[in-house]
Amino acid sequence: QEALLAQLKVYGRNVKLAGPIFTKKGIEVLSKYGLDNDRLSTSHEALRCLANAFQLNEPSRQTFVDLGFAPKAAQRLETDNRDDEFLISRILFLLTYDTKISFEELVEQNELTGSINKHIARHAKNIADTQRSTSQIDPMESTAMAETLKLLFNITFYYPSLIPRFTPAIERLIDLLLHYPLPTPPLQPPLTHMINALLNLDLEAAEKSTATSSEAKNTPLFPEANPEKVVDRLISVFDKALRDQPESDLDEVAAPLCTLIRRAYELANSQVKTRMRRMLLPQEKDRDQPLGKGDSLSSHLLRMSCSPALPMLRENISSLLFELSDKDANKFVRNIGYGYASGFLTSHNIEIPGDATEANSIGNEGELRGTTNINPVTGQRLSAEGRDCPGGPEMSEEEKEREAERLFVLFERLRATGVVDVKNPVQQAVDEGRFEELPDQ
Repeated sequence: QEALLAQLKVYGRNVKLAGPIFTKKGIEVLSKYGLDNDRLSTSHEALRCLANAFQLNEPSRQTFVDLGFAPKAAQRLETDNRDDEFLISRILFLLTYDTKISFEELVEQNELTGSINKHIARHAKNIADTQRSTSQIDPMESTAMAETLKLLFNITFYYPSLIPRFTPAIERLIDLLLHYPLPTPPLQPPLTHMINALLNLDLEAAEKSTATSSEAKNTPLFPEANPEKVVDRLISVFDKALRDQPESDLDEVAAPLCTLIRRAYELANSQVKTRMRRMLLPQEKDRDQPLGKGDSLSSHLLRMSCSPALPMLRENISSLLFELSDKDANKFVRNIGYGYASGFLTSHNIEIPGDATEANSIGNEGELRGTTNINPVTGQRLSAEGRDCPGGPEMSEEEKEREAERLFVLFERLRATGVVDVKNPVQQAVDEGRFEELPDQ
């Protein structure tokens, strides 16, 4: 049986050959071998055939549901076995798409959410134990965990009424984020699935359920022993991702992490908020040159906030920086400059301050203080302007073109706001005939 099912699995990977598998008889036979068989190795081969069928043929999922096998699959997830967990979680995950199935019934009658919470707790313990022993993580551990986290995300996304059932998993998910070794680049499964799983959960409910008093909370996001530990980890991962991740991947994988950081800031106390502002907003050393020019995390964030290739991430980053500025337009402009702030404020119908030179900015210690020696457009200290040019290396023609293009866009943004009466110097040069058309050669 096992050998025949293994051969069938090979055929089942090709949609042109797998037609008989997708029939009612095919799904019924495989489901019986997968869920009514005591021999694990045979059962696993049948479940692999089913998972492949559900991936390649959507109607076969509903056939499985109509035959009444979904409750058996949910009940099987109770087993503490990584192969079972991987295969059953994948099958249930695929059933969240395009089927008439009641996951509420699977939860009430088959303890589905309890099984998922237990698996996540086991993974958190195993990963922590592996880290302490400095041994390698079993690849099957990571693979099974990824499928369970995907299942959790889809259930909470499509069935929000079930979100409270997963509150016990929040602390364990955070443990996984803290202890799972970072790959290179960092934002890849299962780490991305941990982040996505947390996004739909009620983090504030976890705070309430674990708080000891209103003055001293012991919460999963802000543990009493080290309240800044979790946000430090999140921001560290974000920093590494912006530096190491291919930009073509960032919009999909980094936007959820940015959203989670924003959620953490919203729930944080004043101490943690101060630290987050210090880590994410431009600081004094960043103002030695126009903001966004350096290699700090804040510089990377500002550059990404203008990238046309990152529509979701750039909006998320701008929103994060605005929230770090207490949602105050004056502080926002003062913190990152008119050039970076004006587009976000305009698109969100927020009045752009006419003169932000007197606005408060967040300094090195995260405290508000008045400063007037900052260029409101570039964010650079006035005393540092001009220091970057004399004695420095000559810019290449390509660098000059890029800088001219950047300045053109910056001045056009300012002119569109109507706040500052400026004429674009590039356009002025064109109008005055100071540009010469050159042949293509």
